[in-house]
Amino acid sequence: MTRRARALRSNATDAERRVSLRIRTYRPRFTHQLVVGSYIVDIACREAKVVIELDGGQHADSAYDEARTVLLESLGWKVLRFWNSDVMANPDGVAEAILTEVGRRLGPTHPQLLPSREGRK
Repeated sequence: MTRRARALRSNATDAERRVSLRIRTYRPRFTHQLVVGSYIVDIACREAKVVIELDGGQHADSAYDEARTVLLESLGWKVLRFWNSDVMANPDGVAEAILTEVGRRLGPTHPQLLPSREGRK
Protein backbone atom coordinates (compact mmCIF):
# COMPACT_ATOMS: atom_id res chain seq x y z
CA MET A 1 0.00 0.00 0.00
CA THR A 2 2.79 2.43 0.88
CA ARG A 3 4.49 1.84 -2.46
CA ARG A 4 1.24 2.52 -4.31
CA ALA A 5 0.65 5.69 -2.26
CA ARG A 6 4.12 6.96 -3.20
CA ALA A 7 3.41 6.31 -6.87
CA LEU A 8 0.11 8.19 -6.61
CA ARG A 9 1.88 11.15 -4.94
CA SER A 10 4.19 11.39 -7.93
CA ASN A 11 1.26 11.43 -10.36
CA ALA A 12 -1.19 13.86 -8.76
CA THR A 13 -4.27 14.84 -10.74
CA ASP A 14 -4.89 18.43 -11.84
CA ALA A 15 -7.60 18.76 -9.17
CA GLU A 16 -5.22 17.54 -6.45
CA ARG A 17 -2.55 20.00 -7.57
CA ARG A 18 -5.00 22.93 -7.57
CA VAL A 19 -6.18 22.18 -4.05
CA SER A 20 -2.65 21.50 -2.80
CA LEU A 21 -1.39 24.84 -4.05
CA ARG A 22 -4.06 26.59 -1.99
CA ILE A 23 -3.74 24.68 1.30
CA ARG A 24 -0.04 23.89 1.51
CA THR A 25 0.93 27.01 3.46
CA TYR A 26 -1.65 26.42 6.20
CA ARG A 27 -1.07 24.57 9.44
CA PRO A 28 -1.72 21.92 10.47
CA ARG A 29 -0.11 20.16 7.54
CA PHE A 30 -1.89 18.11 4.91
CA THR A 31 -0.62 14.75 3.66
CA HIS A 32 -1.17 13.49 0.13
CA GLN A 33 -2.08 9.88 -0.64
CA LEU A 34 -2.19 8.75 2.98
CA VAL A 35 -2.85 5.11 3.83
CA VAL A 36 -5.77 4.89 6.28
CA GLY A 37 -6.86 1.37 7.10
CA SER A 38 -7.08 -0.52 3.82
CA TYR A 39 -7.56 2.65 1.74
CA ILE A 40 -5.40 5.37 0.23
CA VAL A 41 -7.05 8.77 0.63
CA ASP A 42 -6.31 11.70 -1.70
CA ILE A 43 -5.45 14.35 0.91
CA ALA A 44 -5.69 14.22 4.70
CA CYS A 45 -5.10 16.42 7.70
CA ARG A 46 -3.96 13.97 10.37
CA GLU A 47 -4.28 16.38 13.28
CA ALA A 48 -7.92 17.26 12.49
CA LYS A 49 -8.70 13.78 11.10
CA VAL A 50 -10.16 15.24 7.90
CA VAL A 51 -10.00 13.32 4.62
CA ILE A 52 -10.42 15.14 1.30
CA GLU A 53 -11.51 13.04 -1.65
CA LEU A 54 -11.45 14.59 -5.12
CA ASP A 55 -13.62 12.51 -7.40
CA GLY A 56 -14.27 12.27 -11.12
CA GLY A 57 -17.53 11.22 -12.74
CA GLN A 58 -16.73 7.51 -12.36
CA HIS A 59 -17.43 7.90 -8.63
CA ALA A 60 -21.08 8.96 -9.08
CA ASP A 61 -23.39 6.77 -7.00
CA SER A 62 -20.52 4.46 -6.07
CA ALA A 63 -21.33 1.84 -3.44
CA TYR A 64 -17.58 1.36 -2.98
CA ASP A 65 -17.15 5.04 -2.07
CA GLU A 66 -20.09 4.88 0.35
CA ALA A 67 -18.60 1.85 2.11
CA ARG A 68 -15.22 3.58 2.21
CA THR A 69 -16.75 6.70 3.78
CA VAL A 70 -18.56 4.62 6.41
CA LEU A 71 -15.32 2.84 7.36
CA LEU A 72 -13.27 6.06 7.52
CA GLU A 73 -15.92 7.77 9.63
CA SER A 74 -16.04 4.76 11.98
CA LEU A 75 -12.31 5.38 12.54
CA GLY A 76 -13.04 9.00 13.51
CA TRP A 77 -12.25 10.70 10.19
CA LYS A 78 -14.46 13.37 8.60
CA VAL A 79 -14.70 12.76 4.85
CA LEU A 80 -15.12 15.74 2.51
CA ARG A 81 -15.86 14.87 -1.12
CA PHE A 82 -15.55 17.29 -4.01
CA TRP A 83 -16.10 16.69 -7.70
CA ASN A 84 -13.09 17.39 -9.91
CA SER A 85 -15.25 19.74 -11.99
CA ASP A 86 -16.03 21.81 -8.86
CA VAL A 87 -12.34 22.01 -8.00
CA MET A 88 -11.46 23.13 -11.52
CA ALA A 89 -14.24 25.75 -11.56
CA ASN A 90 -13.75 27.07 -8.01
CA PRO A 91 -10.51 25.89 -6.39
CA ASP A 92 -10.51 28.78 -3.88
CA GLY A 93 -14.00 27.84 -2.67
CA VAL A 94 -13.01 24.20 -2.24
CA ALA A 95 -9.87 25.20 -0.30
CA GLU A 96 -11.95 27.50 1.91
CA ALA A 97 -14.42 24.68 2.67
CA ILE A 98 -11.52 22.38 3.60
CA LEU A 99 -9.85 24.94 5.86
CA THR A 100 -13.19 25.80 7.50
CA GLU A 101 -13.81 22.15 8.40
CA VAL A 102 -10.26 21.70 9.72
CA GLY A 103 -10.67 24.83 11.84
CA ARG A 104 -14.04 23.65 13.09
CA ARG A 105 -12.64 20.30 14.17
CA LEU A 106 -9.56 21.74 15.86
CA GLY A 107 -11.20 24.76 17.44
CA PRO A 108 -9.53 28.12 17.84
CA THR A 109 -5.77 28.12 17.85
CA HIS A 110 -5.62 30.20 21.03
CA PRO A 111 -8.49 31.17 23.34
CA GLN A 112 -7.33 34.75 23.77
CA LEU A 113 -5.17 37.10 21.82
CA LEU A 114 -1.70 37.52 23.21
CA PRO A 115 -1.05 40.82 24.98
CA SER A 116 0.64 43.47 22.93
CA ARG A 117 4.29 44.14 23.61
CA GLU A 118 4.02 47.78 22.60
CA GLY A 119 5.38 50.16 25.18
CA ARG A 120 7.62 47.61 26.85
CA LYS A 121 11.29 48.38 27.16
